[in-house]
Amino acid sequence: MLLWLSEYLMQYHTGFNVFQYITMRSILGALTSLFIALVVGPTLIRSLSKYQIGQTIRDDGPGTHLSKAGTPTMGGLLIIVSISFSTLCWADLGNRFVWVVFLVTLAFGGIGWIDDYRKVVQRNAAGLAPRWKYLWQSVFALLAAVMLLLTAADPNETRLLIPFVKAVNLDLGWLFVILSYFVIVGSSNAVNLTDGLDGLAILPTVMVAGALAIFAYATGNINFASYLGIPYIPGVGEVAVFCGAIVGAGLGFLWFNTYPAQVFMGDIGALSMGAALGIVAVVVRQEFALFIMGGVFVMETVSVILQVGSFKLTGRRIFQMAPLHHHYELKGWPEPRVIVRFWIITFILVLIGLSSLKIR
Repeated sequence: MLLWLSEYLMQYHTGFNVFQYITMRSILGALTSLFIALVVGPTLIRSLSKYQIGQTIRDDGPGTHLSKAGTPTMGGLLIIVSISFSTLCWADLGNRFVWVVFLVTLAFGGIGWIDDYRKVVQRNAAGLAPRWKYLWQSVFALLAAVMLLLTAADPNETRLLIPFVKAVNLDLGWLFVILSYFVIVGSSNAVNLTDGLDGLAILPTVMVAGALAIFAYATGNINFASYLGIPYIPGVGEVAVFCGAIVGAGLGFLWFNTYPAQVFMGDIGALSMGAALGIVAVVVRQEFALFIMGGVFVMETVSVILQVGSFKLTGRRIFQMAPLHHHYELKGWPEPRVIVRFWIITFILVLIGLSSLKIR
């Protein structure tokens, strides 16, 4: 909205032209969502506490988590509100990529909200049944993928790009829909599995979103795309503004979610943030880069798959507990140590992912 306002005001003063730059609006988007999160956060936390919307802790989890029972949850609402306001203010609302990533984020947030509501408000421990959760995740992911395929205005929008390899650039056709589906749904659930310790999931999400903002800007700029040897996709650079909003909202949420957490994001936050990373990676054609940069999310998911598979096949567990962060807790690592070390791993992986822009 403010972009349109700046375009109107340019006729009175050329200084308003600064708001036409994606870089400027990405920075403003990050600052706006950060400000909103910091201002609204305390009020939201008080409201969640007032209505006793608190976290339920499983008895079979690490004993150190029992003290967290009752901590306000569904704090992901703060992230979504901050991102929504910032995106609507600073992004080009005539850009279809912006609407796709924005609506997918809201849709998965809606799934998470229903799950959280049933768990903490209706006191239904099962929440939203897994089959219904995956069904609606699949529906929204497939709708987004099909829409991107059918509205593609450039062949590069559906081509497969492999990091560090310049020669591979294959047109996927309808395979694009299948790949996009797995990336969006997989990323959403991977972040959800990682969200088990204070701040563990949100800062890696911030770091990956920041890196994806760079990918989006480079992919949407014909000069940078040509220089770096990546496919140029007109208009996709605008997604950097949305990524900036994620960065700001995530940092604002971390202010309250850092150890010891005053609020948890819940499924409404984890599912939506995971889906946001997945759909952004799809539109900027960096699915494999997301796999690298989100390595912490990947190893958390793999640990669960290996644990379940091993127990069903052999009756033995590979880890003391899955996801992986609980394994290290039970090995005696203090929670802050697990969190910070996983953050450091993510930082390294993000740098490796970003290096694929140049090393090709």
